[in-house]
Amino acid sequence: MKDKVKKLIDPVVESLELFVSDVYYSNEEGVKTLNIELDSDNVIDVNRITEATKLINPVMDDNNLCDDVDVLDIHSKEKGDE
Repeated sequence: MKDKVKKLIDPVVESLELFVSDVYYSNEEGVKTLNIELDSDNVIDVNRITEATKLINPVMDDNNLCDDVDVLDIHSKEKGDE
């Protein structure tokens, strides 16, 4: 899944100087979430995440990649994460 999402999303968010650093599932209290973690060589502010989300959502929908999840969470990599 990670490779497929990365291959589809990286070209879409490249214009925002972002790239996919990780894709993983989480499940908290029965809510299945697909997490897409974005990274950049520059600071990622909330506006860039918002713009990225607007670009990513249609790609995920068009490729039926969210059919088995309750939530799609698009967020930036935490500073200092390896």
